[in-house]
Amino acid sequence: MTFRSFIAVEIGEFSELARFSDELRRTDTPLKMVNLKNLHITLKFLGDIEESQVSGIEEVIRSAVSGIGPFTMKVEDTGAFPNLGRISVVWAGISGADPLGEIAGKIDAGLHDLGFKKEKRGFSPHVTIARVRGGRNKERLVAVIHKFEKVEFGQTAVDKIILKKSVLTPQGPIYSDVLAVDL
Repeated sequence: MTFRSFIAVEIGEFSELARFSDELRRTDTPLKMVNLKNLHITLKFLGDIEESQVSGIEEVIRSAVSGIGPFTMKVEDTGAFPNLGRISVVWAGISGADPLGEIAGKIDAGLHDLGFKKEKRGFSPHVTIARVRGGRNKERLVAVIHKFEKVEFGQTAVDKIILKKSVLTPQGPIYSDVLAVDL
């Protein structure tokens, strides 16, 4: 049986991040907001995988975190992909995530050996807050992004890497943990 999956680090909920999300909503820009309970940093999107692949993926994650202990990173700043002139994703940034970049690179290389495609872009740690569905009121959206661009939302401990299952529903994705590997 197959299921849609990705490898991630979960992010806690922060009151300032909730305020940022609320202000984005109030811009009346067509947005698909991320449920704040689902916030995470994606290390690798896998797409549909077979249940039989889980043990191999777990071994790749274990190898990638070998020798790396728990650490803390900050959720701070805001921005947009690909840029503020043509916004498709609104994000909150991450600092202090160098170990995460190392882990993501090792996961990408290890999974390539298992037949997964290598990432074309370098790892850019961020938390997706919203996806933009249209250009109406873009200037309001940009103003809110600027308003929060130097805000520190909080710190989060990274002590495990999680293989997540994602079930898409009309109300938004439902995530569940398939396995977690401790740092």
